[in-house]
Amino acid sequence: MSMTLRALSALLSYPTAELQAHVGEIRAVLEAEAAVPRKVRARLEPLLCALETEDLLDLQAAYCELFDQSRALSLHLFEHVHGDSRERGQAMIDLGQQYVDRGFVMSAPELPDYLPLFLEFLSCLPPAEAREWLGQPVHVLTVLERRLAERGSGYAAVFQALVVLSGVRPDPDDIARLQARIRTEAAKSVDQEWEETPVDFSAPAPETGSVFARFRAARQALSSAIKG
Repeated sequence: MSMTLRALSALLSYPTAELQAHVGEIRAVLEAEAAVPRKVRARLEPLLCALETEDLLDLQAAYCELFDQSRALSLHLFEHVHGDSRERGQAMIDLGQQYVDRGFVMSAPELPDYLPLFLEFLSCLPPAEAREWLGQPVHVLTVLERRLAERGSGYAAVFQALVVLSGVRPDPDDIARLQARIRTEAAKSVDQEWEETPVDFSAPAPETGSVFARFRAARQALSSAIKG
């Protein structure tokens, strides 16, 4: 499972010449470990072929258009769980501390909730623990898969693989609430976003808890936030 997590992390990373050169190894790892069913691995093949054969600049442009220019497809998990709220900052701190406590060193200049980094962290954990962690944001992963599939993107297959790997069946209510929140966020104008009050990380932090508890609490908060 650990090598599959690392392979999926690599596939969600920004395309580089190094990634292109190692697509064959990624494919071999996925086949050898067989942590996800054959039909799920087969769905990854169009993305693997694209990364292997298409022009690198085109791949990079497509990646940026998907993940960097759309908040609805952000690869930062807490973007979907907490948005721009103060809770996101504290959740970052908590997750970063979990990394430190387990001896995981973040060498890349990324936020702790960046999905490829999160998957690298999970690859260092025992399989049962990794699945438990992966299952917490499974509703986010499911919604991202669906939105990418709607766009005809090969990256949707990576999210399908992650959902299957977690072994968790997403809660339909969690998915519906998250989709409603995404629609609400997408409806905001740029001016409205700039007019929002800046997040004040110097203000008293909310009561801390485990990262798992924050994922669960955020699911419940989604419903009341949308109704409000």
